[in-house]
Amino acid sequence: MEIYSDTIDDRKIRFAVIAIEAAAKKLGISPSTFCARLDHYDLIEKRLFKYYDTLHTQSQSYVADDIIETLRNYERREGGKE
Repeated sequence: MEIYSDTIDDRKIRFAVIAIEAAAKKLGISPSTFCARLDHYDLIEKRLFKYYDTLHTQSQSYVADDIIETLRNYERREGGKE
């Protein structure tokens, strides 16, 4: 019986959770609120998963800032939140 799985998909999911929590903390909002904003633009897949190979080598702070900036750029284009 396998208790712990360590596939690339598992690593990407753990990475995304850490990035979302760190970014939400920087913004002073809940991770679920931040996740919902990312989901609106499919940025978990388009940014965190797609660029995992590069992003996971960066600091947690860098990744949090990167995903916040990416989200804000998408929201600005839509005329949404800042």
